[in-house]
Amino acid sequence: MKKIFLFILAIAGISAHSNAQVQVNSDLKKLINQSFGYFPKLKEAENTVITAEDKIVLTELAKNPNVEAQAGYLYMAPVSKASFPGATESFKFIPNHNYNTSVNANYTLVDFGRQKANVERSKIDLQFAKDNIELIKSQLANQVSIIYYNMVYLQKAISIQDSVLNFLDENKKVVQAKLKDGEALKIDLLNIQATIDNEENRKSDLKNSLQKQLNLLNYTTGTIITAGNSFDFTLSAISNQIALDSSVHNNLDFKIAKDKINQAAGDVAITKLRDKPTINMNGGLGFKNGYLPDIYNFQFNGLAGISLNIPLYTGGRNKQQIKLQEHLIQQQQLALESLNANYKKDIAQATTDIQTNIERIGNTQAQIDQAKYAQNLAAIRFKNGVGTNLELTNASTNVQRAELSKLQYQYQLCLAKLELAKLMGYQYW
Repeated sequence: MKKIFLFILAIAGISAHSNAQVQVNSDLKKLINQSFGYFPKLKEAENTVITAEDKIVLTELAKNPNVEAQAGYLYMAPVSKASFPGATESFKFIPNHNYNTSVNANYTLVDFGRQKANVERSKIDLQFAKDNIELIKSQLANQVSIIYYNMVYLQKAISIQDSVLNFLDENKKVVQAKLKDGEALKIDLLNIQATIDNEENRKSDLKNSLQKQLNLLNYTTGTIITAGNSFDFTLSAISNQIALDSSVHNNLDFKIAKDKINQAAGDVAITKLRDKPTINMNGGLGFKNGYLPDIYNFQFNGLAGISLNIPLYTGGRNKQQIKLQEHLIQQQQLALESLNANYKKDIAQATTDIQTNIERIGNTQAQIDQAKYAQNLAAIRFKNGVGTNLELTNASTNVQRAELSKLQYQYQLCLAKLELAKLMGYQYW
């Protein structure tokens, strides 16, 4: 009892620890929950739950008796008959025209657990359908989150391009002025214009990518409105083992894998009961003719009985079926072990990516400061006629590269945190 209590506390601790690790803005939460009510694939999965519930009801109804009405006509010829001394006509034991109407009932008194096993198997299917919905929700939430932060990245990248273009435009004006004064060459103006054109093309590519992300956002959520402007998905430092424990208990991939094991075990339980006997009660009420002495009279009749059905020989099919299903259980258990190993690897990679990108962001900030200083210096030198246009362009390019590098590292850090949260099975929405 003490061990069970400690185990429950450990699970609660993992859950509480996971809840404390992740923070997400309300705008993203709103988009994710909006996608749950909009995305067609999720609605399709929700219908499987209704189907599974109907299956349980149908399986439970199997314990009810079957009642059916029958009506029939049968013509027979020849029929048995006999002649008695002194009689003018022979006597028939069965009429040529036979009529029969009846209401029959069949009820299984004892099935040795068959019906209960089938109900339990249907309940496992229902749980599988529910877990599958949660899995799709998790995948959809991750997809929406990635789209959301893709848009943040692209918007920031466009802002960087705008700052670069503004800088180049200002220096283009300087070149034009120098060209009028005879202090610059036409080639200088052409070079800076070529650089501006290249940067405009990059901006167009970024805007095109942003529009594609808007299309994806509309596909998953039904809206193109988002207020995202920063990589604000927060996931505090966590050890790989705690993350893996959280995955095992919370991630839907593990729950689905366990459901498949339970399904296979349920199939084994049902198959083992096929060798058990069944006891059935039968009964019926109706009207028919053919009873002596007046075989033409339509008379009320009834029947009742109990039958015992015992499977004696199935040619080894049941044993082979049980063997096959036990191997399927083993296969699902091995798949669960493989899943555990894959998640252990993926968690280690995600935490490594997080740590690496944090270090990269710190390193690139110093590069940005140095590149901006060099850019300002090159601009001053160029205005004073000491520097060249090539120096100025190179300095501008270095600033752009440094700022884009930092932005990419921030973006990659955010994606790594999203991946780790997904692996942990945390429902941050």
